[in-house]
Amino acid sequence: MATDGPDHILLVGVNHKTAPVGIREKIALAAGADDSLTAFKGLPGCRECFLLSTCNRVEALWVGDGGDQAARDMTAFLFGDNLTENGADYLYRYEEAAAVHHLFTVASSLDSMVVGEAQILGQLKAAYRQAAAAGCVGAILNRLLPKSFTVAKRVRSETGIGLSTVSISYAAVELAKKIFGSLQGKNVLLIGAGEMAELAMTHLLNQKIAAVTVVNRTLAHAKELAGRFHGQAAALPELLARLETVDIVISSTGAAGLILLKENLVPVMRRRRNRPLFFIDIAVPRDLDPALNELENTYLYDIDDLGGVVEVNRGEREKEAVKAQLIVTEETEKFMAWRQNLALNPTILQLRRHVEEICAHELAKTTAKMPELSETNHASLERMLAAVAGKIVHAPLQYLKQQDGAGSERENKADVVRRVFGFDDESPAS
Repeated sequence: MATDGPDHILLVGVNHKTAPVGIREKIALAAGADDSLTAFKGLPGCRECFLLSTCNRVEALWVGDGGDQAARDMTAFLFGDNLTENGADYLYRYEEAAAVHHLFTVASSLDSMVVGEAQILGQLKAAYRQAAAAGCVGAILNRLLPKSFTVAKRVRSETGIGLSTVSISYAAVELAKKIFGSLQGKNVLLIGAGEMAELAMTHLLNQKIAAVTVVNRTLAHAKELAGRFHGQAAALPELLARLETVDIVISSTGAAGLILLKENLVPVMRRRRNRPLFFIDIAVPRDLDPALNELENTYLYDIDDLGGVVEVNRGEREKEAVKAQLIVTEETEKFMAWRQNLALNPTILQLRRHVEEICAHELAKTTAKMPELSETNHASLERMLAAVAGKIVHAPLQYLKQQDGAGSERENKADVVRRVFGFDDESPAS
């Protein structure tokens, strides 16, 4: 059960910069996300929560009790026994303004493997909808997450961060081009029929390939994607047979485990007479057995091998990223100012109510001794006391709302006002 106290924002996660794909795939929330959210929300001290799992990151955002214990609980919940002995080395942890800044950076695609790609924003929005449907978001996250979308939109409209960017799927196709020099006349097989496969298909069609086949667990989905691009479709059980005639395989399914093992490919390569076969696995968790690389004339690349490809136009993106970071910093400060004011609201409301009650009490005492007082004069007295109340609270309100000082100093300001106005004793002066 959550305890009383000020809400604390905490973010824990791993990404492509801190952990290799072999670690990321062990903690990817590929299935049961709703159950994960419900269990996450049930942790002691948690009042709001949000989970993001993509091919390049797994992050947990928490609003509730702060401190090291909360971070340990989050880490244990997310990663369980999947981390190695040195697993903590792969993690990053951000709190309060740093957590907000990181979220805005992620939403703006400044922390992506491919800086400026647009896919991360859609993933964030989908994760937010999921958390909202599970009843895991409240006042803070219902403000913070939509704000991250607005920040991302501002970054894209006010900078050129997305103009020279590429996608992971584009990078996979570019890697295939680096391997072959040209894809013209090559036969390509796509495993998966989701967004990544669709993007890959779009880029492949510009390379004058000979043919493309889409293999998917659900044949109808494979047919739908292949039909739009004049390709062929096949169900997953046909995968091994299809591998006999292709040159390049790009895999991007949402499977929880490997769909192609080394031993599955041995007879295929025999039938191919060891003609070279190239695999590019952009799924996390990985679709393809890393041991495929042990077979002669079989070459496997995973998502971490795309790093060199995405350096295209890096210089231009870095210039725009500097502008984007300024926007992220500005919006972080705005959000934290809102959050600080939110924390002060109870004191502000109590201050106003306290002064108004005193004025109302004194007005009632005075007018009780003036039975002949007209309604007009009574209204005049009310307006006068309302003006007096406003002038009394003006200075302390300005004092509370000043943005100088650290969070602890602002909390001290609230304590000072509460003590000065005697809020421990709410009864008006007699």
